[in-house]
Amino acid sequence: MACPSEIVCKAPANRPVVGRFAPSPTGRMHAGNIFAALMAWLVAKSQDGSIVLRIEDLDRERSKACYVDAVQRDFEALGLTWDKGPYFQHDRDEAYREAFRLLQNKGLVYPCFCSRADLHAASAPHRGEKFVYPGTCKNLTDEQRKERALTRKPAQRLIVPDTVYAFTDLVQGDYRQNLATECGDFLVQRSDQAFAYQLAVVVDDAAQGVTSVVRGVDLLCSTPQQLYLQDVLGLEHPEYAHIPLVVAETNRRLSKRDHDAAIDELLARFGSPEAVIGHIAGITGIAATCEPATPEQLLNGFSLASLPHMFADKVQIAWR
Repeated sequence: MACPSEIVCKAPANRPVVGRFAPSPTGRMHAGNIFAALMAWLVAKSQDGSIVLRIEDLDRERSKACYVDAVQRDFEALGLTWDKGPYFQHDRDEAYREAFRLLQNKGLVYPCFCSRADLHAASAPHRGEKFVYPGTCKNLTDEQRKERALTRKPAQRLIVPDTVYAFTDLVQGDYRQNLATECGDFLVQRSDQAFAYQLAVVVDDAAQGVTSVVRGVDLLCSTPQQLYLQDVLGLEHPEYAHIPLVVAETNRRLSKRDHDAAIDELLARFGSPEAVIGHIAGITGIAATCEPATPEQLLNGFSLASLPHMFADKVQIAWR
C-alpha cells in the first residue's frame, strides 16, 4: 500500500494581521469565552493587527437577539475592542451556497442519508477519540440515492483524499492528520439545508480578511479539514493558535447553558471588568499575578514568542 502524500500548510508571510472574535449568541459569555477573546486580541494587537467581530449565529434556533446585543456590551466593558464588524452569519447564506456549488462542480460532494444514531452504532469512537466517518453513503448508486431520498432528506459530505495535512500551531506546535483515516468525509451541509460550521467558518474568514485564528484546543482536530477546504476553494491559510480550555470541576468544560462562570457572576464576584480580566490573566499564565488589569496593560508584557512556553503541555486550565 502506497504511503499517503503529505501537505504542509503555511500561512503567507508579510500580511496585515487580522484576528477575530467569533462568539455564538446562545448565552452570556463565561470565563472561557473571555480567555479566548483576550488571547485573540493580544495575539493580533501584539503584531499591530486589527480585530474583526463576527457573530456566529449559524444555529438559528439557539441564537437569540438579546445575546447579540449583550456580547457586544460585554466586550466593550472588558476593554476588548474590535476594528471591523459586527458581521453576522445569518445573512451569509448566498456566500456559503456559492462555495458549496464550487465543491459540487468539482465532484467532491455526495448525499449522506445516515442518522447520528446510525453512525454511532456503526463506529462508536472510544473516549477521547475523534469520530471517523466510515463512508457508508459514498458509493451508493443513483437508484439507491433516489430510493433513500423518498424517506429521508440527505446531508452533504465532502470527499477527502488519503492525504496528511500538517501545519505548525503557535501554541501546540506541529500537528498532522490523515484526512481519510483520521477524519473521513465530513459534512458541509446538514440535512435541514443549513450549511455546516466547517464550510461557513472558512468562507467567512476569507471574506473578512482573517489571518490569525485563536481558539480552544478542542478545535485543533478540525483545522486540517478547514485547511483542505481552503485549498479546494482557492483560499489562503490563516495562522492558528489553539489555546487550553478553561474547565470547571472534574475537568468539565465551562458551558453557557449551565451558566458556568458567567460574566454577570464574574463582575459580581470580582467587582470590576479590570478585576475579571486580571484574574483570568493570572490563572491562565498570561500575567504573573491576578491583580486587576486592562487588556492594554497586559499587552505591554505580552510576547508572541512566549506562547508555546506560556501553555507548555497544558490542554486544560481549572477555573477557580
